[in-house]
Order: sequence, then C-alpha cells, then structure tokens
Amino acid sequence: MKKAQFYNKPDAPKPNKPNHMGVVAIIEREGKVLLEHRKDSDRWAFIGGGLKIDESIEECLKREVLEETGRKIESYELFNIFSNPYRIAEYPNGNILRIISVVYLAKIEAKEVICSEESRELQFFSIKELPALTIAETHLDIMEKYLEYKG
Repeated sequence: MKKAQFYNKPDAPKPNKPNHMGVVAIIEREGKVLLEHRKDSDRWAFIGGGLKIDESIEECLKREVLEETGRKIESYELFNIFSNPYRIAEYPNGNILRIISVVYLAKIEAKEVICSEESRELQFFSIKELPALTIAETHLDIMEKYLEYKG
C-alpha cells in the first residue's frame, strides 16, 4: 500500500496521531519550478518534509532541500502557511496525520540537482505545465496558491 493523501475530502480518515508539521520549498530557477516524483505516493510534489523535534523550521527547510536535491539553499522567503484541517496523509503503517506545511520560495545553488532515494526523479516544470501533473493531494492547495501568486 502506498501513502494515501486527502484534501477537502469529507470521507478522509480521521487522524490518529498528533498534527504533523513540515516544510515545503518552492524552488524556482529560470522561470521554472522544481518538483520531485515521489516513490511513496507516486505523485509529483514540491521539495519538503517533516520537522524533527530538535530543529527549527528554517533548519528543517535547509536539511530537506539538501537531502532531496543535493544542493544548498542560497536564499529563501516565507510564502505561506497551509493549515487546513482537511490536509490528511494516511501511511501504510496505519498512522493518519493532519499535515501543516510552512512553505518558502527558495533559490538553490546553480548546479545540477541530485535525486534522493525518496524520489523517482527531479524535474523543473514551467508554470503552464503544473496543472497537468498528478500532484500530491497535500500539495494541491500549495500549487493553487502558487499559480495564483504567479498570475
């Protein structure tokens, strides 16, 4: 069973664990945005992951970007916080979590990105290409807000 994700679905399972806090980096380069094709959900997603108990949000952002792209962040700014209670992820181990995401716009080193073991591939997409992708459900609201921001 793969990780299942839900957004604004009344029939989504109810969380059985505490809220999960994470970060997301919208990495822009030359008018395109970087997405990863995740192995756990077989969906495209922005770069990001879960906050560890002993790190700040900014430390989490830097760690996740480095782990998932092999590149350091050069600059970042807060984009938005996504805390809708209908952002749910159900994991194969039975954990069901409400996902709260702190999202940043980020720039990384201008070198080739390196795919982590968590992903099938990394790819930069134009803004026009994003709506046609199968996006992780817990990133749909992020993508919608980003597309609105880009006009």
